[in-house]
Amino acid sequence: MRNTHDTKLIFDLSKPGRRAARLPACDVPERDLAELLPAAALADAPPALPEVPDPQVIRHLVNLSTLTMSVDTNFYPLGSCTMKYNPKRNERAAAMPGFADVHPYQSDATIQGMLEVLYNMQESLQEISGLPACSLQPAAGAHGELTALLVAAAYFRDIDEPRTKVLCPDNAHGTNPASAAMAGFDAITLKTTADGYVDLDDLDAKLDESVAVLMITNPSTLGLFEPNMREIADRVHAKGGLIYLDGANMNAILGITRPGDFGADMQHYNPHKTFSGPHGGGGPGAGPICVTDKLAPYLPAPIVRKSGEDYSLDFDMPKSIGRVRAFFGNVGVLLRAYAYIRTHGPDGLKRVSENAVLNANYLLSRVKHILPVPQGNRCMHEFVASGKDLKRDKDISAMDIAKRLLDFGVHAPTVYFPLTVPEAIMVEPTETESKETLDAFAEILFRITEEDAQTLHDAPHTTAVSRPDEVRAARQPVLVHAE
Repeated sequence: MRNTHDTKLIFDLSKPGRRAARLPACDVPERDLAELLPAAALADAPPALPEVPDPQVIRHLVNLSTLTMSVDTNFYPLGSCTMKYNPKRNERAAAMPGFADVHPYQSDATIQGMLEVLYNMQESLQEISGLPACSLQPAAGAHGELTALLVAAAYFRDIDEPRTKVLCPDNAHGTNPASAAMAGFDAITLKTTADGYVDLDDLDAKLDESVAVLMITNPSTLGLFEPNMREIADRVHAKGGLIYLDGANMNAILGITRPGDFGADMQHYNPHKTFSGPHGGGGPGAGPICVTDKLAPYLPAPIVRKSGEDYSLDFDMPKSIGRVRAFFGNVGVLLRAYAYIRTHGPDGLKRVSENAVLNANYLLSRVKHILPVPQGNRCMHEFVASGKDLKRDKDISAMDIAKRLLDFGVHAPTVYFPLTVPEAIMVEPTETESKETLDAFAEILFRITEEDAQTLHDAPHTTAVSRPDEVRAARQPVLVHAE
């Protein structure tokens, strides 16, 4: 018996814009399969698959889908991770055949449209950051951190300056010290003040010629813009070090200020946070980085270049740290982000940040009397409230509040981060939510904090899975196969 239905994809790389042709696959006679596969891989009998009617299968899958919480179905005030609505027009743009059907081994001459878009994306990110060189290759924000630190390490090796330390504030994302260690540096914790800002005295005490980079998130994980940013950058630069800007919170400052202008030498973007690419599920992702001119030679190759009206991938970069990702990177996410940038334009991106900051401050003003915010009455795109008083007075923890919110159809905020705030509850409403949604969320919080402690301890009450031992579930997962 011949398999006449399978096909394989054949790319005609000589004709730009030509869709791939589908040709019959090479057939293998069934009698030869036993000769091609080892005996241990052959089944003794066909699998015992049930005979299930089509309606039953469809109903099962649709019912499963109703258990899924997503940004399209629920409010996600997930601080630090910026879970906002993803415009569907961006999804359609990325799925266009001229993008989706491109093969990574095609010649530059056959993908000029794709290269033009990627070149324009580089230019856009450079302008937004105030940094003149860009690599689109890193696979995620944390990967962008690592890539930038590898670029810094290559720069210091090239100028023959052995530097071993990276400074990270104590409220930094945990990926910062992890990236520093993976890049071969010693991660040194930098203290912050009670107000949540960098402790300048501690900076002076730890800053010397062995420091390669200060990694700083600005606005910070507390939702605060560092008022001493220029002073910090000047002090680090005076010692020959570099400033790395963790760009996780760029959605608070788009079109308002640029990291390159306030002293950053390197930064990464999170396209899913700043420019509404899909987020979650472990990827795929993207984490472009931008750097100063002096660091540009060390960026991962290739970089998209423009010569006249032609675009090409430039591999001729002798000082490059080399590839950090197979092929060019996650082009699909970059295309979605580019569509978002072009849709809004410069004025629109500024309004995105203004609305993100407005929404966060409005929500802060509504809930601070029940969930105090230790670091001030104003914030940028997010704020970190403390459930310390509720824990002391009513035995209600941040985790209890997070779990109970699920019963009201709201995804839990980030809790217990940053560690500098006791019973931390990090809230980010994003610019895509309405005032009605924010008011409804505030009312839910009011109701939850008035409930008895046992109700919250037992929450959630309406989900398919209640409250597992999350640490044990992560370290010792129990995988069950349903018969």
